Amino acid sequence: MTTTNITERPHSHGLTPSTINRADRFATFDLAQMPMPAGREEDWRFTPMRRIERILDPSLYSEQDAPVTVNAPEGVQVETVERTDKRLGSVLAPTDRAAAVAWDRFSTSTVITIPKGITLDTPIIVTVDELADIRAQHIFIDACEQSQATVILTHSGGNTSALAQTVEITAGDASQLTVVSVQEWDEEVTHASSHRLAIGRDSRVKHIVVTLGGDLVRVNAETDFRGPGAELTMLGLYFVDAGQHLEHRIFVDHSQPNCYSRVTYKGALQGRDAHSVWIGDCLIREAADGTDTYELNRNLVLSEGAKADSVPNLEIENGEIAGAGHASATGRFDDEQLFYLMSRGIPEKEARRLVVRGFFAELIDQIGVPSVQEHLMTAIEKELARSAQ
Repeated sequence: MTTTNITERPHSHGLTPSTINRADRFATFDLAQMPMPAGREEDWRFTPMRRIERILDPSLYSEQDAPVTVNAPEGVQVETVERTDKRLGSVLAPTDRAAAVAWDRFSTSTVITIPKGITLDTPIIVTVDELADIRAQHIFIDACEQSQATVILTHSGGNTSALAQTVEITAGDASQLTVVSVQEWDEEVTHASSHRLAIGRDSRVKHIVVTLGGDLVRVNAETDFRGPGAELTMLGLYFVDAGQHLEHRIFVDHSQPNCYSRVTYKGALQGRDAHSVWIGDCLIREAADGTDTYELNRNLVLSEGAKADSVPNLEIENGEIAGAGHASATGRFDDEQLFYLMSRGIPEKEARRLVVRGFFAELIDQIGVPSVQEHLMTAIEKELARSAQ
C-alpha cells in the first residue's frame, strides 16, 4: 500500500491545484494525507458539502461495520476476514477523502470468491438493508480465471443513516463477470461508495450501477486493466427526484494494449432541486495500442427546477488506437416524439411515460438478469406515477 505523488499546476477554474492528468491524481490508504475538502476542489465542486460532511468525519462512525448478507450458489466461497487480510487493498488505492475514510473505518471484510473455471447459472445476491448510524463497509469480489458469474449488490432501507463503502472487484484472466449495484435507499440516507475494478487478460466485465433512492448518493468507479485483450462495459441508470443529489464518477484507465470499453449512463430528473452529476474520465496511456473506447451520458429533464451536470473527459497519449470518443446530452422531452404518440390517440401523460420507458429500456435490457430487469422497470413506473400526481 503506497502513496502516489503528483505534480501540480493551477486548475483552469483558478480555485485549487490539479494534477496534470487523471492518472497522476493523489492516491493513498493513509487518511491523514487526505485532508477534509473545502468544496472548491475539482473532485468536490459539484457535491453539496454540508450534506456529505458526516461521511467525511471518521470520529462520527459507529465501531460496528455495516451488516451484509450473501446468498450464493453452491461452490462459491464466502468469508469474513480481518482488515489485515493480504487480498484487501490489492485493487488500487483511495483517490478521495470519502474512499479514504471508508478504508480507514472498516474492521472486517466480506470476501466472495468465485473459483477457477466455474460457471454460475444463478446470481450471487449481496444485500445491505439493515443500516443504522454512520458505518463503514468493505466487500471484496474475486472472480478467478475462466469463471463466469453475476453478482447483484442491493441497498435499501436505512432511514436516516449513512454508509461509506469500498467494493474491490477482481476479474481473473479469461473470466466473465457482471456486477450490478442497486441503490434504493430511504429518502434521507447518505451513501458514498468506491468501486475499484482490476480487469485481467482477455476478461469480459460488465459493471452496472442503478441509483433510485437516497438523499445523497455518490458512487465512484475506477478501473485497472491488468492484461491485454480485455473488454469492459459500464452501464448506469438513475432517476432523481426533488431534493435528491445523485452523483456518479467513472475513471477508465486504458494502460494495456488491445482493450475495449464502452460507458453508457442515462438519467431522468424531476422536481425542484433534483440534481445529478456525471463525471466520465477516460485515459489512454502510451502503452495502450489498439484501444477502442467510447463514453456517453444522456439526461432527460422532466420538470422545471432540476439540474444535470455532465462532464466527459478524454485524454489520449497514444496515436495507435482503434477509436476513442465521448458525448454528453441533456434536454427535455422531445416534442416530436410526444406529438407522434399523441397524434395517434395516446394521452399526454401516457405518452410521456412511454418515452421515459423507452429511454431507459436500452440499458435495462443489457443487464441480462430477467428478475432485476423486471424489478427496475417496476421501480421506474413508480417514479413516473409519482411525477404524474
